[in-house]
Amino acid sequence: MSTYIHESVAVPASVAMGENAVILAGVELGEDVALGHNVVIHEGTKLGPGTVVGDGAVVGKQPKPPKTSTLSYSEPFTPLVVGEGCTIGSGAVLYAGSTIGDNSMVADLASVRENCKIGDYALIGRGVCVENSVTVGDYTKVQSNAYITAYTVLEERVFIAPCVVTTNDNFMGRTEKRFKSIKGAHVKRGARVGGNAILLPGIVIGEEAFIAAGSVVTKDVPAKKLVMGAPAKVVRDVPDDELLTAKNNSLS
Repeated sequence: MSTYIHESVAVPASVAMGENAVILAGVELGEDVALGHNVVIHEGTKLGPGTVVGDGAVVGKQPKPPKTSTLSYSEPFTPLVVGEGCTIGSGAVLYAGSTIGDNSMVADLASVRENCKIGDYALIGRGVCVENSVTVGDYTKVQSNAYITAYTVLEERVFIAPCVVTTNDNFMGRTEKRFKSIKGAHVKRGARVGGNAILLPGIVIGEEAFIAAGSVVTKDVPAKKLVMGAPAKVVRDVPDDELLTAKNNSLS
C-alpha cells in the first residue's frame, strides 16, 4: 500500500507525511502539518498549521451508530475542524461534527465523538473516551482513561483525574421516560475531580470545588467545597491558596 491523496487536496510543501497515509476529498492541511504512518484523514477535515497527527490515527470519520442505538443521524456531520498547533496521538479517533481548539492535545488511543467542542490548550489524555455532544473548556485537563459521557459540560480550567467516570442515565437504558432526563454532569470553572470518582447524571459541580479520589457524587456540590466519600459529603472549604484567584497560582 502507498500513500493516497485525493486529487482535490492541495498539500503545502511544508507538510511532512509518513508512509501509507490516506487523505480523502476536500481535506485542508495547514502549513507545517505532520502526519505519521498509516494516518487516515476523512473527507473535508481541516487541520490547522503546525498540527501533528500520530501513527495510525483516524481523523474526521463520520459516526455510524448501531441499529440498537438511541441516536439517529439522517445526514452526514460537518467535517472535523482541528485548530493550529494541536497534537493528535497515535491510534486516536476523532469524529466529524466536532471542533478542537488551538494548541490542544488528544493523546494516544483517545477518542472524541461527534458534536463535541474542545477548547484551546485542552488535554484529552491517553485512552480517554469523550462521547457525543460534550463541551470541554479552555485549559481543561482530562487525564488517562477517564470516561466523559454524552451531554457533559466541563468548563475552563477543570481538572479530571485518571479513571473518573461520568454518567447520564439514571435508568440505565430502561423505560421510555429516561429520554427526558438524560444529562451528563456540569463541572464548573476550576473544579477538580479526583481519581476514580464517579459523577451521577445531571450533577453540578460548583466553581473551584474539589472531589476527593474515589468519591461517588450523588448531589450537587457547592462552589469551593471539598467533598469525599460514597455518597460524597462536604468536608471543608477549599483552601484560599489553591484557588485560581490566588496570587501565587500559576493558572490565575
